[in-house]
Amino acid sequence: MKLKQKLILLSTIFFLASCDNQETGREIEYSFFVAGHVYGRAGVDNVGMHPPFKSKFQMLRADEKVLFGVFTGDMVISSTELNWNEIDADIEELGLPVYFAAGNHDLTDRKLYESRYGPTYYSFMHDNDLFLVLDPNLDSLNISGAQLGFLENEIKKNVDSTGNVFVFFHEALWWEPDNEFEDVRSNCSYCNRADKINFWTEVEPLFRNISNQVYMFAGDFGAFPDNDSYMYHNNENITLVGSGMGGGEKDNFIIVDVMQNRTVQFRLIAINGDDINALGKLEDY
Repeated sequence: MKLKQKLILLSTIFFLASCDNQETGREIEYSFFVAGHVYGRAGVDNVGMHPPFKSKFQMLRADEKVLFGVFTGDMVISSTELNWNEIDADIEELGLPVYFAAGNHDLTDRKLYESRYGPTYYSFMHDNDLFLVLDPNLDSLNISGAQLGFLENEIKKNVDSTGNVFVFFHEALWWEPDNEFEDVRSNCSYCNRADKINFWTEVEPLFRNISNQVYMFAGDFGAFPDNDSYMYHNNENITLVGSGMGGGEKDNFIIVDVMQNRTVQFRLIAINGDDINALGKLEDY
């Protein structure tokens, strides 16, 4: 083979290998789901979780990339032994590990909740990504005191050695009555809320000042037909996502895909009916 032909062949191989690597980088490394307000429609005491959500358990089990889930609050209409037993039975049926970010309904009996599931704020790691679960209901939607110290410490000790940062809480802490999110209709913007909360003054700056991509999820959405069931907002390194179910028309949960190149993609899963793509792309909202 002539030198020129060899060079062309080697260039072609290198080009194809580069394309393969690029495509590989866009493949899913792992996925998890995020589901808010899984007890369903406001005021309805289902046996366990919202039935349309349970109808998608088989789909979740069939997706081998989905490794676990996070419930972003209001798993039960009230914190009783019976209601939690029903939730635990549904999780066993689902067949995937699930982490809890407790909501106000879940904490109507905080002592019972903590006796069953432990602390209401905590962290864990998965595939070198940092997961933070917070409890705004400890202090009227402020992240304060020991919880704020925990958050500061987790960020300080982990962010330099980790990839993405995922943060979960129930209420849409980014909402204020006079900011750019004032028209976002979550389930209960004023519930349990102090006159002033410290999300924008103390919590958000902790994440704004790091180089990691940060994704925050709130689950106090979708319980009423006229409320927003999902929202998406990105600004620099912070992405805010709201999602929930119960309204009966736009009920949903989200599958988060972490790609091999560490970028993150979202799948907005519609659960009213058979077309899981009926709501379109989360980023459009």
